[in-house]
Amino acid sequence: MMEPGSYRFAVAPMMDWTDRHCRFFLRQFSRRALLYTEMVATGAVLHGDRAYLLGFDPAERPLALQLGGVDPAELAESARIGAGFGYDEINLNVGCPSDRVRSGRFGACLMAEPELVGRSVEAMRKAVDIPVTVKSRIAIDAQAEWPTLSGFARTVREAGADRLIVHARKAWLKGLSPKQNRDIPPLRYDLVRQLKTEMPEFTIVLNGGLRGHEAIADELGRLDGVMLGRAAYQNPFLLSEVDRRYFEDLRPGPSRHDIALRMTAYIEAQMSRGVKPRAITRHMMGLYQGQRGARAWRRRLSELAADGDLRLVQEALKFVEDTVAQPVELLGVVS
Repeated sequence: MMEPGSYRFAVAPMMDWTDRHCRFFLRQFSRRALLYTEMVATGAVLHGDRAYLLGFDPAERPLALQLGGVDPAELAESARIGAGFGYDEINLNVGCPSDRVRSGRFGACLMAEPELVGRSVEAMRKAVDIPVTVKSRIAIDAQAEWPTLSGFARTVREAGADRLIVHARKAWLKGLSPKQNRDIPPLRYDLVRQLKTEMPEFTIVLNGGLRGHEAIADELGRLDGVMLGRAAYQNPFLLSEVDRRYFEDLRPGPSRHDIALRMTAYIEAQMSRGVKPRAITRHMMGLYQGQRGARAWRRRLSELAADGDLRLVQEALKFVEDTVAQPVELLGVVS
């Protein structure tokens, strides 16, 4: 189902954010953007509730499964299971700096073990017929940035990776929290561009700090793709321009109101399966970002969804539609 070039625009895997309800919501804005799951550890895939961990609505596709792990055989088996669920891509996390991955020696820790990453990619490639990709940092801790990134990229390319997604910051596993690692280390887009210049045949995608369409278009003139994280989550209507701008898909997209109505129907369906509305509405807070009434929308949705009554979610929509007037300046986020 994933069309060639879908990686030109992707929404990043984000722990505690890009669950199945978030992805269904984000899909309403763009038919073409590539979405990613939260990182799922191989131990959970092999021994946990797979239907809960890996299940998704077909409407979410194109969709990639991000795996976290360190053992090539376990990664290969997890990739095979993921492919069986219908994912369009398997991605290996070599960028997360959380305490969880540090204790398990995976995520960004693997930047220190490129040969092990290479063996893991080879094993996954043999296990599945769908793309296998890697998401990394530039380097970690005291590693020299350019030699580390260049050598790592060559290793994963030679191992058979279809694509490398680079979060263009170093990760400091010693001294910075995961939150600080998203902001404090400086962005080094120049190194990612240099990597593409030296490896033109390898597909390189840039992640980290991108916010508006002007910056995105500029990077797409140099690299193969871009990946947005927090900007897409906090202001999801940014994605409504993706199909037209980057995929030449001129079909009109839905309005905020249309999306809210679709999500109301989705909430109703999910409630019939025992899902609490809050599990879904928490991802919808940014729907009216940049509009008058956005703060009222967030407040009203938080207050009403907690009661678990779908009529109250509908009331929140009516409340904000009665409040919203003209768009306000988005401070350069949308161009």
